[in-house]
Amino acid sequence: MNKVYEKLLKCYDCVKQKIDFTPKIALVLGSGLGDFANQIKVEGILDYHDIEGFPISTVAGHAGRFIFGCVGDVPVVCMQGRVHYYEGYSMQDVVLPIRLMKLMGAEVLFLTNASGGIKQGMKAGDFMLITGQIASFVPSPLAGANIEELGTRFPDMSHIYDEDLQTIVKKTALDNGIDLKQGVYLQMSGPQYESPEEISMCRILGADAVGMSTACEAVAANHMGMKIVGISCVSNMAAGISPTPLTHEEVSQTADKAAPYFKKLVYESILRIGETL
Repeated sequence: MNKVYEKLLKCYDCVKQKIDFTPKIALVLGSGLGDFANQIKVEGILDYHDIEGFPISTVAGHAGRFIFGCVGDVPVVCMQGRVHYYEGYSMQDVVLPIRLMKLMGAEVLFLTNASGGIKQGMKAGDFMLITGQIASFVPSPLAGANIEELGTRFPDMSHIYDEDLQTIVKKTALDNGIDLKQGVYLQMSGPQYESPEEISMCRILGADAVGMSTACEAVAANHMGMKIVGISCVSNMAAGISPTPLTHEEVSQTADKAAPYFKKLVYESILRIGETL
């Protein structure tokens, strides 16, 4: 058996032994959304350390656990802390949690993150609906022997982000008076922030926001046939656009300030998405 798939199945068996829960939506909580679990009816919590072979997040502020519960009547599993490529994990380990949530039963992957804004007119605290992505600057999570049980060798990436789900999120934002930008997200490897020259390159390539996660997760989820939707919180303007040096503290502070609106948008969107499943 493929070693990557074997590891995934071991993690799945471990989870099933500890909690009996079938989610419909998998939610990855980015910066500023860490306490989103306070808004759901929690039915179980599983620490990453308690899952055999599971990669552990090392980033400050990332709790490192799965939260199982319901948003309204919609069963969800939340990743409270994701794993990043820059932490030193293989890309297969980075996307293992996404694949695991699909095996649990999740049909939809709801991705959130904090990003650096590139698009003219954006400002720190803005929300951007991800309409497309560029993942060419990090290794593909599908490299190596294909796991046929998960998906085809050469998956199509024409529509990574589901248009129907995008429509739901846009309508939700409009109904709640939340300004929602739209754009293309580009993932860099990190952990260093991008140089002004790299940001100029990203702009030329068509990116509207840049970060260090998300795109690889979307590739893995698309490979498995999940429907994907993503929202990025612009926590800072990217290098060369921002007049001051970038810091993790700035990212965290901006994300925290925007968190109440972010949580409302995500919560209400999940309720509406749940009605379609």
